[in-house]
Amino acid sequence: MSATPLLELRGIDKSFGPVQVLRDVTLSVHEGEVTALVGDNGAGKSTLVKCISGIHPTDSGEFLFEGRPVSVNSPRDAAALGIDVVYQDLALCDNLDIVQNMFLGRERSNGLVLDESAMEQMAAETLVSLGIRTVRFLRQHVASLSGGQRQTVAIAKAVLWNSRLVILDEPTAALGVAQTAQVLELVRRLADNGLAVVLISHNMNDVFAISDRIAALYLGQLVAQVRTTDITHAQVVELITSGRSGALGHAEPSALGTGSDATTWGAVR
Repeated sequence: MSATPLLELRGIDKSFGPVQVLRDVTLSVHEGEVTALVGDNGAGKSTLVKCISGIHPTDSGEFLFEGRPVSVNSPRDAAALGIDVVYQDLALCDNLDIVQNMFLGRERSNGLVLDESAMEQMAAETLVSLGIRTVRFLRQHVASLSGGQRQTVAIAKAVLWNSRLVILDEPTAALGVAQTAQVLELVRRLADNGLAVVLISHNMNDVFAISDRIAALYLGQLVAQVRTTDITHAQVVELITSGRSGALGHAEPSALGTGSDATTWGAVR
């Protein structure tokens, strides 16, 4: 693993009108690692991801990629860097098959017709490279897939386009035990193959099972980023709920304010 983070955010602020959603967020994400981004509802996780992916412009702060300052003002800018987000709704089309979904909007053509064989080959190679064995027929419609299979297709779609950083928003939500295990194995494999992975999850068992680092957001501030082996389950819960756990987090629990200010923050995710 390189000592230089693939992605580094420094002092990121973001407000929507009078409501400040992110305050001085500093985050580093390394290749070959899974960084779990945790926080309660209203902590700012979704807003931070949308800033990274270019959906929301930041108000201030630095955005570095491979140690170089860059500007990410749109999803196109993020995609050019190799940043891809797999949202909880997966953004898959039920009426299309696996290959069509993986190439949606980026279809390969041979003259005036689609190059179906090339797309099938690329899709198959991607699935094989990720060790995905739960999908048996590439022309199967997504509507007929299980929740776990849908998640693997969405992740494979991101990897197909040479992504270097994949952000996964609650990838195991609403999955059964067996399907969750399959998806977690795939997420771990992404990092083992050299990609940087950011995992957003409320499931602490998942977080501790596959993450290398844990970054905790509390009311819009990143209160701690530590190696998973250096923190306990109870400490993570304390960081999520109070922004502080022993020497970790805020020096003073009241640093973010109380009363109406805290109520306003709680309304933002």
